[in-house]
Amino acid sequence: MKKEVRTRLAITNKKLTLALLVAVLLLAVAGWWLIARGTGDFSVEVNNSIDVTPEQIQKIEAIGQWEFLAISDEELVDTTRKGFFSNDQLARIYYGTLRIGIDMSKAKDGWIQTRGDSLTAILPAVGLLDEDFIDEARTKTFYESGKWSAQERETMYQKARQKMKAHSLSAENLRSAEQQADTHFRQLFRSMGFSHVAIRFEQVPQVPQDGRR
Repeated sequence: MKKEVRTRLAITNKKLTLALLVAVLLLAVAGWWLIARGTGDFSVEVNNSIDVTPEQIQKIEAIGQWEFLAISDEELVDTTRKGFFSNDQLARIYYGTLRIGIDMSKAKDGWIQTRGDSLTAILPAVGLLDEDFIDEARTKTFYESGKWSAQERETMYQKARQKMKAHSLSAENLRSAEQQADTHFRQLFRSMGFSHVAIRFEQVPQVPQDGRR
């Protein structure tokens, strides 16, 4: 009987000794981790890189024309044709809406560049999106005397187009549309996770006033 009790006590002592060794080992590991953490030997790397996939770029380009400013205009155009006995006159009022914005189909390859959480985008120049901006159905004849050919009326139509473009495509209006485009695209890219966004626009070549390059 005494022998069985001694055997049980010996087994119990071995279990306690093993448990103590495990506890000491765990404390040693925990102490090493805390020391390493305090001395800077322990570090966690965080990857802040954000990728823009080709599919995302294609979706942005697929929208095509982005309108940022629409200007309604009306122009009075008149002409006089001198005759032998009297002069013929024609005056017409033209109405149109000029849409100013960006055509993403003109974006060059590599227009988006990313690095970490920073993005740089070079957008096409802001300009007139549609050359067919006069609503011919609303054109009104203000005064007409004599007979006028289709070619003469076409000449007046083209004159009205040039006057509308000169008034609407001013530096101030183009700058306003550019600012709205900058804000729109900046918000778009920040919603994709980019903290630092730089927006630039392509420059339109300057053409001399006499039309020669």
